[in-house]
Amino acid sequence: MAKRFPTTRYVKAMSGYIPYGRQDINQEDIDAVVEVLRSDWITQGPAIERFEQAVANYCGAKYAVAVSSATAALHIACLAAGLEEGDILWTSPNTFVASANCGLYCGAKVDFVDIDPNTYNLSIDELERKLIWAEKQGCLPTVLIPVHFAGQSCEMEQIAALSQRYGFKIIEDASHAIGGSYQTQPIGCCKFSDMAVFSFHPVKIITTGEGGMVLTNQEDLYQRLIRLRSHGITRNPDLMQGESHGLWYYQQLELGFNYRMTDIQAALGTSQMQRLDEFVERRWFLANRYNQLLQDLPLILPWQHPDSESSWHLYVIRLKLDKINKTHRQVFEELSPEKIGINLHYIPVHTQPYYQQLGFRWGDFPQVEKYYKEAISLPLYYSLTQEDQDRVVTTLQRILL
Repeated sequence: MAKRFPTTRYVKAMSGYIPYGRQDINQEDIDAVVEVLRSDWITQGPAIERFEQAVANYCGAKYAVAVSSATAALHIACLAAGLEEGDILWTSPNTFVASANCGLYCGAKVDFVDIDPNTYNLSIDELERKLIWAEKQGCLPTVLIPVHFAGQSCEMEQIAALSQRYGFKIIEDASHAIGGSYQTQPIGCCKFSDMAVFSFHPVKIITTGEGGMVLTNQEDLYQRLIRLRSHGITRNPDLMQGESHGLWYYQQLELGFNYRMTDIQAALGTSQMQRLDEFVERRWFLANRYNQLLQDLPLILPWQHPDSESSWHLYVIRLKLDKINKTHRQVFEELSPEKIGINLHYIPVHTQPYYQQLGFRWGDFPQVEKYYKEAISLPLYYSLTQEDQDRVVTTLQRILL
């Protein structure tokens, strides 16, 4: 990883409003997109492979498959892992619904593992306890999706050891985490997993507008991912049934999807990759500055595991509600008129009405439910100025003290 130091390239937020997250687009990004628009290929062209190679090289993975969103990436990763009707997928309840929905898309059952109260990632102790129980009940998961919440890696070595013992596949939901590292290795290298997924939504570390990617070191998974993102079709004669009819010929080998990324998006992503370390350095600087400025307030500040270097997609505080004379909701409502774009990551997935219809209930996962009642995501993005960060802190001080 690059050395951490503050950068000075940033712009003032527009109209006095401070969003919780936003993209940063420079002239080089615009030029890269325009170049593709003027080329012969705006989709299914060479810019896709360049972007895939740039991400794979950065992360140290053998293969990368760019797709239209991280949700699409999770879906085809589950299919490539062999998840099907009657199987079981486990993930964290502290995530966006896509981390669980991808299992339902495959016809699998979905369950959750409660979070670690320090990292807000999936708890290793709870995972092991639940695996012991599931083995006795004959309902072990086929796939586990650990979510690297806010950019901090889960404890992947321990998860991989449990995978060896209990036989489940691992798909890292690293949507928050490009540019971070675990045990000094880049997140996405797939050292302790079968596949890893990134998101390139505008509030993430780098953006392609919308988009996602699956990384893997396994060629068989890569070949299936390639087919699944484009209708299950191959033009490779070696994979066809019978002989090819000619250069025009293709075969659909399985039911796939149109999950392709455009060259326009890929060109933006490749350009953004050149600034990835700069983006993460700035986020580190701002996160450390929050730590210093907020240390005397009645808050629980983010804790970092010594094995992990977060990419700081999010900066999440927890209110010490027993120390303030306000509710969680009141703090939110008092911050909102100040043009400060706070957010909450996440509403626990098992509390959503759709998942309640599947049988989940409040009380099923107490750690994530306690977290939800205290958490606030503060503004954190590359172009956040120190002046605007000071305004966030000053407003919090006035509301909480």
